[in-house]
Amino acid sequence: MGLRITTWNVNGIRNPFSYEPWRGKRTFDAMFDILEADIVVFQETKIQRKDLRDDMILVPGWDCYFSLPKVKKGYSGVVIYTRNATCAPIRAEEGLTGMLCPQNSSVPFRELPDDQQIGGYPTLEQLSSLEVDPATLDSEGRCVILEFPAFVLLGIYSPATRDESRDSFRHDFIDLMDARVRNLVAMGKRVFVTGDLNISRREIDAAHAAEAIRKGSMTEDEWVSMHARRVFNQWFADGKVIGERDEGREKPVLHDICRSFHPERKGMYTCWEQRINARPGNYGARIDYVLCSLEMQDWFCDSNIQEGLMTMQGSDHCPVYAVLKDSIMFEGKETKVREIMNPAGVFKNGERQQEYTTKLLLPTSGRLIPEFDKRRSIKDMFMRKPTKSSQSTPSGIPTNPRPTAMQETALSSSESNPNKAVSNANGESRGTVRKRSDKLESPIKRSKSTIAPAPAPTNPEQKTLKGFFKPKSAPADSSEDCSAKDAELAVSQPSTSSSTTTGPSAYSQLEKQEAVDTVTKPSAEEANSREPSSVLAPEEDDAVFDPIVSKEDWSKLFTKKRAPLCESHQDPCISLTTKKPGPNCGRAFWICSRPLGPSGNKEKGTQWRCPTFIWASDWNSSS
Repeated sequence: MGLRITTWNVNGIRNPFSYEPWRGKRTFDAMFDILEADIVVFQETKIQRKDLRDDMILVPGWDCYFSLPKVKKGYSGVVIYTRNATCAPIRAEEGLTGMLCPQNSSVPFRELPDDQQIGGYPTLEQLSSLEVDPATLDSEGRCVILEFPAFVLLGIYSPATRDESRDSFRHDFIDLMDARVRNLVAMGKRVFVTGDLNISRREIDAAHAAEAIRKGSMTEDEWVSMHARRVFNQWFADGKVIGERDEGREKPVLHDICRSFHPERKGMYTCWEQRINARPGNYGARIDYVLCSLEMQDWFCDSNIQEGLMTMQGSDHCPVYAVLKDSIMFEGKETKVREIMNPAGVFKNGERQQEYTTKLLLPTSGRLIPEFDKRRSIKDMFMRKPTKSSQSTPSGIPTNPRPTAMQETALSSSESNPNKAVSNANGESRGTVRKRSDKLESPIKRSKSTIAPAPAPTNPEQKTLKGFFKPKSAPADSSEDCSAKDAELAVSQPSTSSSTTTGPSAYSQLEKQEAVDTVTKPSAEEANSREPSSVLAPEEDDAVFDPIVSKEDWSKLFTKKRAPLCESHQDPCISLTTKKPGPNCGRAFWICSRPLGPSGNKEKGTQWRCPTFIWASDWNSSS
């Protein structure tokens, strides 16, 4: 069985759990099982160290390696998860420069002993050519590097093109990434580069580029010659480069695995702009990659995108994967891939020789973050087998625990004062019930009722809904023998026509009386014998409010305006707000609710978005 590596820009590490197929179990190990991956590389985790939780770090059967932003909190971020059953790295680092330090250490990675370094760090000459401080380039949590005996894996989240103020940062990061990859290859190490690189290689990889070239807004040569794309294309033997290759980049070093399995496939995009709902029409770009050293290109049996996951909402990217063969040619002989994806001696001939232990954890492992070190997940705690001492209990020892000092005190006080210990069926003392009845007395009167009380429920704590509204029959003599249940209902038993009834309020008493009239349907004589309640005709308020009219008024006030219909499809439009700086910034408008088509343009007479546009201020929903 091979080994699968998956990369995915998740747009927030918890984001997938809000959508199918992840929302069912909502655990990372279940997510990884659905992805069928052995190594998972997430980009744009958008989380700070203080927000890390047990379920992210202590994933059963998995190890993790985080790179979190140091400056912009809750921004970017990369994490690599490795399945303990199939692979374990021998070294791990954070960042491209080697200037960052391992956990609980003040020594940078590039200054560690040679046997603890991954190597390939940018030289002083390469660093001096950068405009941005190298430490700043590594401060946004954009790279995690793991080394296996087979290759060095770089999980990267490259900066996107947003505005001109970030151009220098983006260009220097691309140059730094190129230097680290080429230095590793020059050392004789095999390299696997994966992640959201935010670069499209060719015109076939970007719908917007094809449209721009077709419209004549730019030529293909101009598009290919952009700095990031020019550097990127020089990684590949088939990369298109205008003119001579740059100095130091003469030789190709990487192979595009996914494109090699689908050489001429169009629309193989991995990212779609959510703002314009471009995913249904597949108007996107391929900017997520799985790349390998040239000598590794025969190691893989499959590679593809998984565009079907979270098709409408959630992340604006889809996962991309590559599958290593079960057996590969390694250093001149056929080798099981798991042997070279673990420390020496863990696997032999594809069979595991050593069980995974915490001794295999590296200093940069998430499990060794001080907040999580020497801790276990709740699942692991429940899976622990009980000891023999806890399984067997001597027969002579009673199972009931001894009462605590507080319980003994309560028992002794109850015995010394038995009158206070007598309580009603609901667990309240009779004295307490009487006090409550005294406080709830009301001047509202009602006559005697001859209706028999409902039978008591089997559970003395449980009352039926009917029992709250049926009046109690008058007892032979109303005195201190009043039951606790009657007191709990807060309705005392009347003995004469002038006796008063108790209740929470006059309004609640009226509700009870109306319910009795409805449920029991008394005769006309019984109805005439009842005294009217004082709350039915208040003298100080003659106004009558119709609740139905009030409800309609409120509904009109808060009901959203009816959306206009688009011209081509007669579908309800959607409302958006202008964010572009200018005189119309902040204005709302209506457009067709359908997604853009593959061309990226609004089209008449097709199933895609039509040109309908209406300013919200110009739309009158009543017309």
